[in-house]
Amino acid sequence: MTFMERLLAWRNERGAFGFYAVLLATAVLVPLLNLAVPEGSPLHMSTYTVTLVGKYMSYAILAVAVDLIWGYCGILSLGHSAFFALGGYAMGMYLMRQIGTRGVYGNAELPDFMVFLNWSELPWYWQGFDMFWFAAIMVLLAPGLLAYVFGWLAFRSRVTGVYLSIITQALTYALLLAFFRNEMGFGGNNGLTDFKEILGFDLKAPGTRMALFLATALALGVAFAAGRMITGSRLGRVVQAVRDAESRTRFIGYRVESYKLWLFVFSAMLAGVAGALYVPQVGIINPGEFSPINSIEVVIWVAVGGRGTLYGAVLGAVVVNYAKTWFTTVLPDIWLYALGTLFVVVTLFLPQGLVGLISKLKLRRGAA
Repeated sequence: MTFMERLLAWRNERGAFGFYAVLLATAVLVPLLNLAVPEGSPLHMSTYTVTLVGKYMSYAILAVAVDLIWGYCGILSLGHSAFFALGGYAMGMYLMRQIGTRGVYGNAELPDFMVFLNWSELPWYWQGFDMFWFAAIMVLLAPGLLAYVFGWLAFRSRVTGVYLSIITQALTYALLLAFFRNEMGFGGNNGLTDFKEILGFDLKAPGTRMALFLATALALGVAFAAGRMITGSRLGRVVQAVRDAESRTRFIGYRVESYKLWLFVFSAMLAGVAGALYVPQVGIINPGEFSPINSIEVVIWVAVGGRGTLYGAVLGAVVVNYAKTWFTTVLPDIWLYALGTLFVVVTLFLPQGLVGLISKLKLRRGAA
């Protein structure tokens, strides 16, 4: 192992340890500050902030999913918001079925938007979503199946580089247009909202919000561990070889398409889980989640944090979304300009993202 390889391995080990330390501290401190500290105290964390942190962690799971295929396999997907949204819709359909007679029209079988549009019966593809276990399976199956079909066709045809990126963007845009249509039966432009409960618990209750936050933190830890396990395995080494020299890897005898397809499907399912955890916390899912700009933003998160590290993707997701929250509150008109400037600066001056910048600063401090 060369010196640089040892240095990268050491950095990744320290980064992984730091990630788990921060995640554990967050999972402990947030409930304490929310539940144990009185509301009048400046240290009290509101339920709104708890939900906001939970949303950031959902985005972090999505960033890990993108980093797995982009940072380690070299597949630049500009359509991962499609898998995120499909997982979100699967969970949203379950939550809509839990409303029952508490909707505006009081129809226990049909969601309000179907009653408004004069639907006479529940579509066949809504059947089963009154059961949580079925919805949980669909959270994984819907994005996984789409990724398998898309990936099998694309990788078998050896579509790579910018052409693959454009096709993934076209995929999510096509889904955006489809889900906007009222005839699809997914709420059209308004999407799915006005959720009441999950697993029998009131979604607006502080305890339920905290449980969703902890579930998201646990899912983020598992996603990160799974990513580390994959990238550190023989499969991960082959995938990185595909990223660095795809033709040479194929000539050696590896079925490159199979490795890319497997990782692409796993990444899509991970994105679906992120979407499923996102929806009950924000309280809505609509076709806007399919927007190609959302997928581009995810790529920016990973680039800002540092691709090919996993923990860098998490860092980028949190930092950029916190900046987005601040900018859209204080200076809403310049957020997109700030985001574009950030991406250009990172691309030109910080190719390894914030993680690379921190490592360089530490090396300079050690040399001094």
